[in-house]
Amino acid sequence: MSDFSWPSVLAPLMAGEDIGADSARAAMGQIMGGHATEAQIAAFIVALRAKGETADEMTGLVEAMLDAAITVDIGEPVVDTAGTGGDASGTFNISTTAAFIAAGAGAKIAKHGNRAASSKTGSADLLEALGINLELPPEASVRMVKEAGFGFFYARTYHPAMRFAAPVRSQLGVRTVFNFLGPLCNPARATRQALGVSDASMAAKMIQVLANIGAEAAF
Repeated sequence: MSDFSWPSVLAPLMAGEDIGADSARAAMGQIMGGHATEAQIAAFIVALRAKGETADEMTGLVEAMLDAAITVDIGEPVVDTAGTGGDASGTFNISTTAAFIAAGAGAKIAKHGNRAASSKTGSADLLEALGINLELPPEASVRMVKEAGFGFFYARTYHPAMRFAAPVRSQLGVRTVFNFLGPLCNPARATRQALGVSDASMAAKMIQVLANIGAEAAF
C-alpha cells in the first residue's frame, strides 16, 4: 500500500471496524521496517486488541513479519510445536518437551521459540539450560533438522525487526496481538503445527491464520 497512512488504519480500528489483511500487513510492514514511532505502534496494537483481531488481520500481520524475517528452506516438510505461553498455569515448557518426543518418534521438528516473557520457562531458556547453543547459524540449524530430526530457530535471531516493537511491548505491559503472532511465524515455514494457546478464544483464529499461510495440518 504505497498510500499508507496511520490515520487510515487507526481511525477505523478506533471505531471498532475491521481493516482487513492488506491494511494490517501494510501497518506491520511499517513497524518491521522501523518507520513507525513508538506512539504509532502503541496506538495500533492497543486499538487492534480492543477491537478484537480477525483471522484476516492476523494473516496480514504474520505475512509482514515473515517478509522481514530471516527464513530457511529445509527442503522437506517439517513440524513445529509452539505455544503462546502466558497461561499462568505454572507448568514446565510443554512445547519443547513435546518436540523432543515427536522427534524421537521420527518427525522432523523445526522448533521456533523464544525466552519466557510471561511464563516460567520459554523454549530458549530450557534449551540453554540443557547446553544447546541458541546462536547457531541458520545452515547449522537446518542441518540438525535433517540429521537429528530437531533444530531450534531462536526467534530473536530470525526476527531481528521485532526490535522495533519490543520497547513498546515492554512499556505497555499488557497482552497484545504480538503475544499470539510468534507461534505463527516459523522461519522454516513449518507446514504442520501443534499449537498451545493461552486464550481459548484465539485458538480458532490462529488455526485459520496457519491455513491461510499454507499449513497443511494444525491443531
